[in-house]
Amino acid sequence: MNKKKEKGKSHSKRPVRNTPPRWLQFSEEEIRAMIVELHKKGYGPSMIGIILRDQFAVPLVKPILGKKLVKVMEEEGISLPIPEDLFHLMKRAVRVRAHLAEHPKDRHSARGLMEIESKIRRLVKYYKRVGKLPPDWKYDPERARLLVQQYSALFESGA
Repeated sequence: MNKKKEKGKSHSKRPVRNTPPRWLQFSEEEIRAMIVELHKKGYGPSMIGIILRDQFAVPLVKPILGKKLVKVMEEEGISLPIPEDLFHLMKRAVRVRAHLAEHPKDRHSARGLMEIESKIRRLVKYYKRVGKLPPDWKYDPERARLLVQQYSALFESGA
């Protein structure tokens, strides 16, 4: 008897076409201006993509501009101190460390922290290899806590 898979993808797929949709009302310059404006309002890259999709009907930036949103931000002079995915992992690690300080016998959370920090180290290794992080950058829990405090407004939902 075949067993149906219970977990997995939601079966929503991106469009196959690599060209901008015909119904798009904005030019490339207008989309670039919107990206810069949304960044000035305090939105991070993933939130900018969601806002462009939901409020301005821009399905994906890459088929329209030929580059990913973060690359467009870099071209416009907007540089992120650390990549967004790495920041969110560090934020989770900081929260779990705070939880463990209050509940030191929580072994499940201690194991979760090990897994999160392992993901962080693998991601740091990748970002060093591709040049998004300096070669001497190291993950340190205390430094991560300070980075999360410093940059939390930059990567949050904004206003």
